Amino acid sequence: MFILKRQDVEISSVQHPKRDQQIPILNYQGQTFRLINVFSAAQADEAKAYWRDLTDNRGKACVLLEEPDRYSVWGKVRLDQLANDEAGTTEAKPALYTQACLLLLQAVYIDIEDLLGNRQASAFEKDLAGALAQWSFPQAGSAKAIKDMLTLDPLDGLPIQPWQEHHLINFLQELHRLGKDYFGNDSFTARAIEVLDDLSDGDRVEFTAWINKSPLGQLWNAG
Repeated sequence: MFILKRQDVEISSVQHPKRDQQIPILNYQGQTFRLINVFSAAQADEAKAYWRDLTDNRGKACVLLEEPDRYSVWGKVRLDQLANDEAGTTEAKPALYTQACLLLLQAVYIDIEDLLGNRQASAFEKDLAGALAQWSFPQAGSAKAIKDMLTLDPLDGLPIQPWQEHHLINFLQELHRLGKDYFGNDSFTARAIEVLDDLSDGDRVEFTAWINKSPLGQLWNAG
């Protein structure tokens, strides 16, 4: 169908009719679309090829949303059919992926607090809440939930709900964007990646292999 810009569309969220889950919905000229996949800004060619394959070869009604930091592909859906529209969704990854993402978040947050001070840490907390609200992240719907994500141990104490792959990708893209904004460059990623040593060897290898195969590989360089 179309390649759209952010100003062309409205993104909101709806409650999944069968699950305790908010679903991002893109609205364009009275039509609704749900998120299928996300690509980094550096993956423009891959994003367009994926979108064209869905539209030209598979006959799906999809739009490609082009933003400064990412590309995302959305498939047309009627809200009353949402419960049966499982084909366009991504499967939830094991909880260890969510735990690893939260470890990275806390490493960046602690770095900001230690190197830039409490005022910048508070500003980061607000910016994080805004970024997660935009994408209807699970377990991020209140100030307390955001504080828990930043302070409770995701390996012991913070209830973990497995995220779908698009949640994981969006989360780490937003975290990288915020980290780069606060530090002025992406040198923070090397320090943050070290926190993955808190995972078991098998979990660390699985998670870093996934990062490096995903649109995040060039951003986080997980080794």
